[in-house]
Amino acid sequence: MTQITVRGLSSEMERALRERSRREGVSLNKAALALLREGLGLGERKRKKQRDLSSIVGEWDEQQAEEFDEHVEVFESIDEELWR
Repeated sequence: MTQITVRGLSSEMERALRERSRREGVSLNKAALALLREGLGLGERKRKKQRDLSSIVGEWDEQQAEEFDEHVEVFESIDEELWR
């Protein structure tokens, strides 16, 4: 395998790398490789669990939600004649 040296690492980057290494229980080298793969768009990416369809259908702002509620309000009432 090829080896490279990375120079100019800021203390903030070093701290973050050491923290990730400690948190994941891996060596600094493995943590750095994982971050490089992730940053370069290589390998597996952990997908965030999504609990709704907002990325597919979008979201409503407050005004749109109020307008929707006003338009479907007619469906909230029960026609007693239909249930006899």
